[in-house]
Amino acid sequence: QVQLVESGGGLVQAGGFVRLSCSASGFIFSDNSMNWYRQAPGKPRDWVASITSGGSTNYADSVKDRFTLSRDNAKNTVYLQMNSLKPEDTAVYYCNVVTSDWIRSYTYWGQGTQVTVSS
Repeated sequence: QVQLVESGGGLVQAGGFVRLSCSASGFIFSDNSMNWYRQAPGKPRDWVASITSGGSTNYADSVKDRFTLSRDNAKNTVYLQMNSLKPEDTAVYYCNVVTSDWIRSYTYWGQGTQVTVSS
């Protein structure tokens, strides 16, 4: 059973930083890319960043150069370091993985963690 558990959200002032964690279980973590999305009130869920099994990263333009995604395969955990936070970064942040077998793919989400950036 796949589980993704996010932690680390909270209230932070603009210009501050926070680190989110996503602890994963139930699948071969080291074989899979991991993703972060976010959803602000009244808006769709948007992709934020991804990290491949090999550690390559990609970021949305809105967070590039401010957010850093990393992974620790020994701990089955990904970390999203969020620096220079802006009020517009306020959202619920979700960890995501898409696994697959020879039949189909499967999409899993964590429960989300709230990040609120005050101006």
